[in-house]
Amino acid sequence: MKFIDTAQIHVKAGNGGKGCVSFRREKYVPKGGPDGGDGGNGGNIIVRSSLRLFTLIDFRYVRQYHAKNGQHGKGKNMHGRNGDDRIIEVPAGTQIYDVETGEMLGDLIRHGEGLVIARGGKGGKGNARFVSSTHQVPLESEPGQPGEQRHIRLELKLLADVGLIGFPNVGKSSLIKRVSNAHPKIADYPFTTINPVLGIVRYKEDKSFVIADIPGLIQGAHKGKGLGDQFLKHIERTRLLVHMLDATRSNDPYNDFEVINNELKSYNPSLIKKEQLVVMNKIDIPVVRNRLMGYINSFMAHHTVIHPISCVTGEGVDKLMDEIANRLYQS
Repeated sequence: MKFIDTAQIHVKAGNGGKGCVSFRREKYVPKGGPDGGDGGNGGNIIVRSSLRLFTLIDFRYVRQYHAKNGQHGKGKNMHGRNGDDRIIEVPAGTQIYDVETGEMLGDLIRHGEGLVIARGGKGGKGNARFVSSTHQVPLESEPGQPGEQRHIRLELKLLADVGLIGFPNVGKSSLIKRVSNAHPKIADYPFTTINPVLGIVRYKEDKSFVIADIPGLIQGAHKGKGLGDQFLKHIERTRLLVHMLDATRSNDPYNDFEVINNELKSYNPSLIKKEQLVVMNKIDIPVVRNRLMGYINSFMAHHTVIHPISCVTGEGVDKLMDEIANRLYQS
């Protein structure tokens, strides 16, 4: 399934129904008192978050959403029925913007949260509302008011406890596949992961957490290079970052570490303040194993601890999951 994290739609709330002009019909009375009922209110457009949805892909195919109009009023003081609301479900983590003003209308984080983004028009008054001591035979009524309409932009930011970050092809997909229920595509070339992937890690018996595999970042990502700006936004909500490194891609893993952190800082300075666990992958490869102590000392000189693992053999992975869980459940 393709991951879609932005969409634009047009919404139109229901119009209010017209008020009715009517008079009671009574025997021997040519024109009884007014009994025209009010029109019903138009339905609202409501956006509601759901944990059952993971992308905005449905909005690529349906871009117009209308709520029902209120029914017109009738005689015998019968009010028109209110129009049904239109409920639009979006993934939890969706932000809603007015396209014309740029205003954020809401940020739906929790399951079941709802937001009225277009209000239905109010129903018009029937002529029974206009009777008075000096105006016994009112012929006026009100039309229903039109429902609101607007262009809406939806932006999804993933809700995950942990964000996996790093250069392309350092083993993020392999790790998330090994420890969770996710099944990302894995291959030995860059940019295999082009869409964020969520995986649920079942930790021991009573705990779990969600990991987001963020597609590989490269230098210039914060400016949009390699679609990096589209990926970086998905780690803004995470509680913890796992920064994966691969010593086979360069002779200076600490420089790689700094490059990615500079991209985080350039995109959003608050990202660099998030807690990070630094992971050195591929320690099953002899050249990495031989240099591992040197890498550990190099990072320690910068007051940074690295966690050596192998996604192929599983070495160090359980210990890493323990450390992740400890950080999450202590915070």
